[in-house]
Amino acid sequence: MYVKTAILVTSLAVSYGLLVFTAQTWWQALLLAILLGLSAAAIGFNVQHDGSHQAYSNLPWVNRLMAMTLDALGGSSHLWRWKHVIFHHSYVNITGQDTDLSLGILARVTPHQKRRRFHRWQHLYLWLFYGLLAIKWQLVADWRSFITRRIGRHRVRRPTGWDLVVLVAGKGFFLTWAFGIPLLFHSMGVVLLYYVVTALVAGTTLSVVFQVAHCVGEAAFPLPCANTGRIENDWAIHQAETTVDFARRSRVVAWLLGGLNFQIEHHLFPRICHVNYPGISKVVENTCRDFGIRYREFTSFPAGLAAHFHWLRRMGRPDIAARVFTPRRALLGDVPATPRGEQVGILTQEPPIKLGEARTEPNLFPRSVG
Repeated sequence: MYVKTAILVTSLAVSYGLLVFTAQTWWQALLLAILLGLSAAAIGFNVQHDGSHQAYSNLPWVNRLMAMTLDALGGSSHLWRWKHVIFHHSYVNITGQDTDLSLGILARVTPHQKRRRFHRWQHLYLWLFYGLLAIKWQLVADWRSFITRRIGRHRVRRPTGWDLVVLVAGKGFFLTWAFGIPLLFHSMGVVLLYYVVTALVAGTTLSVVFQVAHCVGEAAFPLPCANTGRIENDWAIHQAETTVDFARRSRVVAWLLGGLNFQIEHHLFPRICHVNYPGISKVVENTCRDFGIRYREFTSFPAGLAAHFHWLRRMGRPDIAARVFTPRRALLGDVPATPRGEQVGILTQEPPIKLGEARTEPNLFPRSVG
């Protein structure tokens, strides 16, 4: 992990230095801006993500330091922990609760969201808006959450003390290296142009990886029971059936994406460093098969992209009713759904999810697998 971190940070620093101080032609600047955006996304996938989940190191201060790389890139590690580690991991694919599913009126990505006429074309236009994710985080969303103390429907604590210092200092540091230093050497138009290119590349990469793992027809979009407010499946089963792996056999993809192609394993074991996911994925797959839990994967990243494209088109059609969607197929073989209330061994040791009870520290397999 330390070697990987050094490589990724060096890639970002070198591409930034060449872009600001060396590039002489537009095509050189364009290639360097693309590399800078990819390097930033890779640091997000590999370094800050593991750090925020306390999976990077056994030392808490190292995890905190690695999580703070997001602040250096213009985000907020404090608010991102609320949005992703707590809300997303507690309420995966639950419409209205999973904040990563909320794209406003721009798109309909679950069968339970309101459809608008222009969603008919969302499978074509939405890809252009995915790139705005980084710009939104860096310049708008974090400040809005700070002021309103809300992320989606959820209330969050406004950062204080050290968290507030890190947020403000991080934003200042980002604005300095993204705009302040380049403006000393280039015009405002040039700086804005290549900032947008860099941000679009980083935002598109971050968005698409998430969408392939969750917003596809192979993932479930359950709703809580109306009378209890609870999800039928236990926590671990819910994590497995609302998530999809892709390109598990590609070492290159796993290295670049910080193991997020092993999305099921990550959701079941968020505190385990991602370098271990390839080793445990077969165990997870076999365990799911043994206990009748659907385990789904796409054999390649392009296959996942195609599935997301078809899902967007499907959700944009007017004839798709808002109902509970279960995966349309299990890619490793269809298995019967677990009957209500049936105990399925070690995968039912967490109590059912109840809305409003976000777990700050999801814990799978608290006892020995045995």
